[in-house]
Amino acid sequence: MEKNLAKLKETWTSINFVFTQMKDSEVSTIKLSEDDFELLEENQMMVQGMGASRFVATFESEITSWQANLGNVNSVCVQMGEIQRTWSFLESLFLHSDEVKKELPEQSKSFVGIDSKVRNFLSQAEKIKNALQFCNISGLEKDLTTIEKELKVCEKALYDFMATKQAQFPRFYFVATADLLDILSNGNNPGKIMKHMPKIFQAIETLVLSDPSNDGRVDATEMISCVGVEKVKFCKPLRLLGKVEIYLQDVIDRMRETLKVIGADSLPRFKQKAKADWLFEDPAQITLLINMLSWVENVENALLNLSTKPDALKEAHQTQVKLLTDLILMVRTNLTKEQRTKVMCLITMDAHSRDILKRLCDQGVKSADEFVWQAQLKPYWNTGKKDFEFKIMDACLAYGYEYLGNGPRLVVTDLTDRIYVTATQALHLKMGCAPAGPAGTGKTETTKDLSSCLAKAIYVFNCSDQMDYLGMGGIYKGLAASGSWGCFDEFNRLLPAVLSVCSVQFKAVTDAIKENREKFTIEGESLVLDPTCGVFITMNPGYLGRAELPEGLKALFRPITVVVPDLELICENMLMAEGFTEAKALATKFYSLYMLCKDLLSKAMHYDWGLRAIKSVLVVAGGFKRAEPNLPEMDLLMRALRDFNTPKVVADDLKIFMGLLGDLFPGINPPRKRDMTFEDIIV
Repeated sequence: MEKNLAKLKETWTSINFVFTQMKDSEVSTIKLSEDDFELLEENQMMVQGMGASRFVATFESEITSWQANLGNVNSVCVQMGEIQRTWSFLESLFLHSDEVKKELPEQSKSFVGIDSKVRNFLSQAEKIKNALQFCNISGLEKDLTTIEKELKVCEKALYDFMATKQAQFPRFYFVATADLLDILSNGNNPGKIMKHMPKIFQAIETLVLSDPSNDGRVDATEMISCVGVEKVKFCKPLRLLGKVEIYLQDVIDRMRETLKVIGADSLPRFKQKAKADWLFEDPAQITLLINMLSWVENVENALLNLSTKPDALKEAHQTQVKLLTDLILMVRTNLTKEQRTKVMCLITMDAHSRDILKRLCDQGVKSADEFVWQAQLKPYWNTGKKDFEFKIMDACLAYGYEYLGNGPRLVVTDLTDRIYVTATQALHLKMGCAPAGPAGTGKTETTKDLSSCLAKAIYVFNCSDQMDYLGMGGIYKGLAASGSWGCFDEFNRLLPAVLSVCSVQFKAVTDAIKENREKFTIEGESLVLDPTCGVFITMNPGYLGRAELPEGLKALFRPITVVVPDLELICENMLMAEGFTEAKALATKFYSLYMLCKDLLSKAMHYDWGLRAIKSVLVVAGGFKRAEPNLPEMDLLMRALRDFNTPKVVADDLKIFMGLLGDLFPGINPPRKRDMTFEDIIV
């Protein structure tokens, strides 16, 4: 026992704090190294064991002293860690942010005193260095407890301040706390806010800002997309005035106004100009919208003329095929990346339009009121309101004018159409929608694509058992107050206790929409309601760790079962988008090869014969097509399939794979596409 006490004294005389220099500051934060902290816990256990020994009487005063001293080291280190974390987080805000000082004057004044005390303790620790000596300064623990309480008051005031800002600009609910504090503290400098724009908007990377005027404020003139390559000029420059939450709302209003003006202006231009000339004049989403609107007009005119012109639908189908062929020929030409993405999206949408027209002809549809046509999502220009709107079945949904950038669009299959019908009916009935099915069937992507069709902001949340009811309440507040859509991936991973509270929270929103109220209340907070909000929950039923939804929650959502997507149709559409005219025959061969590979080849871990792998090969095939437009399309696809897959197929499977290729592409064996410069470098 005597030796152990001597060893303790020797050990703790040499244990010093680890100092870390704070950024832009003279002081250093303190902590015990991990090894020293483990040693502290071991020593505390050892001293506790000594206290229970029958020989304790001889060394009782020393053992009691060491118990108290090591206990102080433990508690002070834990307290200092917590204080340093909170203090360093709050320091930049309460001392350097004019916005916070202005909004929270009392707490800012109080924090100056706290800051001085913390710095004094840190300076003292740096002078003493020894952990045991510093942690046993008389009255230190009491002082640290006082500081901790004062910091909690400041922190609570800050979170209350953030809550008021979130209520004023609801999209702040979707921004991480650290980012939100950075936005609020730099609110007077719009240039510093630009890096956070993609967290607030769906597709805005940054705004083009003018030089500051005499009053120090700047004008925003253009939106630069973070989805694809695109720039859109505002209909008129926007002066960024007032607090950050005010001018960000102004940006949303100007974004919507700009897209509305461009859309209204594009309608007459589309009818006056050749399609090839009109295509690249407007932002991608407006081009897709007007293109789809003109198709709806053509089909409905054909249906109206059927009584006098029995072949009107067939003629409309032939016209659609010609327009699609023209686009496929265009995508092979020398286009910029921005133009190519736009044309590929048009091909994807027009291919679906062609298929719908064929279905109308095959099923002998005679009127626009028949289900086959009514079940399509169709845009219209409302001349009375001077606005775009979408109709499907008995639902009429306003176009949201959220800027979407110039990104790819989803191939629309029969499954997609069914999900669209269910989801839009759910919105029409003031409910949520709940697609359920295995992973990789397109539940989330289809929901996102529907939001793109209607130009709505959508936020995707990956649910986990770590999420609590307060966090979920914040998300519901943000969605309902901003009019955005929320997609909760794997919603049934939430804990049952959280799910039951979610049903109350979401019901508060749906009840407010049904009753046409201007405000809704969640967790005692009342916010202005935007009735165009929507909530979607995707689920993988039957997986481990998934909870059954409460009946009260199920009643608020319209369910739909999502099955395996039509890979062959998706493949055909993607081939057309890459410029292939024989897309149907090629898609059949492509799909057959991948399904046979999935069944006949070994189950190697790195094999992937799904949608993502198909997409990768098609991009390669598209590159070959543009590089060698005169080569037969069958040869190009065979080469892409062979050269892309051969490196990943294991030796035992290679013979089977090459045999399948030979059966599907008989007599075709084009030479490899080689990069001789690259090969020379490798050699």
